[in-house]
Amino acid sequence: MLDLIVSKAADGGHRAEFAGRVWPCAVGRGGIALKRGEGDGISPRGSWPIRRVLYRADRLAAPATVFPVSPIAPEDGWCDAPDHRDYNRPVKLPFAASHEEMWRADGLYDIVVVLGHNDAPVLPGAGSAIFLHVARPDYGPTAGCAALARDDLLEFLSLARPETRLCFRQGSAR
Repeated sequence: MLDLIVSKAADGGHRAEFAGRVWPCAVGRGGIALKRGEGDGISPRGSWPIRRVLYRADRLAAPATVFPVSPIAPEDGWCDAPDHRDYNRPVKLPFAASHEEMWRADGLYDIVVVLGHNDAPVLPGAGSAIFLHVARPDYGPTAGCAALARDDLLEFLSLARPETRLCFRQGSAR
């Protein structure tokens, strides 16, 4: 199986490795560890299947990939309220409970790879909205996701296979 491996880099940052390629990568402000709960900033250690890809059709063409692809709309959100029945699921805005807005001005969600973390079944408080998305230019920390430069993310998606997972690993890369 060919997985995207996200781990600590020798320089103290993080890296993502796939099919002989290595890219700089951002992870959660809490690092890679066992998830403690909603809002902990941890990128959850483990292997997570890729469910689908979302993208901003007003900013780029649909990514070339084997995964299902859908455009993001201005009214799209993702529920991160552990006590809500739609926790860790897409929602339509306006939405009264706590949520992520998927239509972002900063470009971080121009491409969003939805991972199969806490989705089968969804457990309240076990973590929501764990994505692979576009990184900030300085690779600043995420809220618990992984993030690659836009071109690196597009390259990864073009190479990935249906069985490819994202694997958060603690410790340094080999």
